[in-house]
Amino acid sequence: MKRLDIYLMGNDFRADLHCHSLYSDGTDSPEKILLLAKEQKLSGISITDHDTLNAYTPDLQTLAEELDLYLLPGVEISSTFVGKTVHVLAYGKKLLCDSFRCFLKEIQVDREARNRNILEKLNQIGFEISENDLLEVSKKHANYKGKTIGRPHIAQVMIEKGFVASIQEAFNKYLGDSGKCFAGGMKHHPKDVIDKIHAAGGYAIVAHPHFYKRRNFVDALLNLPFDGIECYYSRLASFYEKKWIDIAKKKNKLITGGSDFHGSIKPHIILGCSWVNKETFFSLYE
Repeated sequence: MKRLDIYLMGNDFRADLHCHSLYSDGTDSPEKILLLAKEQKLSGISITDHDTLNAYTPDLQTLAEELDLYLLPGVEISSTFVGKTVHVLAYGKKLLCDSFRCFLKEIQVDREARNRNILEKLNQIGFEISENDLLEVSKKHANYKGKTIGRPHIAQVMIEKGFVASIQEAFNKYLGDSGKCFAGGMKHHPKDVIDKIHAAGGYAIVAHPHFYKRRNFVDALLNLPFDGIECYYSRLASFYEKKWIDIAKKKNKLITGGSDFHGSIKPHIILGCSWVNKETFFSLYE
């Protein structure tokens, strides 16, 4: 049975713990996401932009209260583990402290250096893309200060210049961890990220673990001190979700989930298509 069917049968609390706004690679403002969450009859939401908490303002909290929505501060943090990109989801009200924001700025500096390395590699194979091109595509929907720019924006420029037909093609051939123009540069190990999250009083969750295919890699990754595993994810089939749920239960980890909504850039993903229940949400909402 699909989780949406379960909801329609009477679950009255749903919270989407994974979505992106204009502050990273989404196309909707944080305010629009909250309004959409209300339309989708969600009870809670966490906007998890890449490497930034800039979506979280007093005005956004006020809007959440007016809409009768629980707003859980969250962020998706980039790290590198055995040469592969690993995303760590962090949750908790205490993450909004100055010390944790300073840590995120360190991550953003690494990201900017990686972007430059990728652009250099693309230019070497004849794909002429400048940093200004990257800035311009990131401003198309709104010029948000503190916006995190990353590989999805590079992919969008590649589409607009006719180098690739889709974001998936850009990642498969050029930008993904196995792509010919991939560049590392995300210097922080997941353990370092987890330690920073815990020091700030937050919870660390391994994001979309089904992205990682090698068993020994996954086993080593899950031996790190994560608080939970993102088991419910976007349009992932229930069969695959169950695999991660069983692993999380065996390891006594929190079981979280969300849609990974990005707005119009990924129109097939609907906000709230994956969610957690009241008990899980409030175990993170402290």
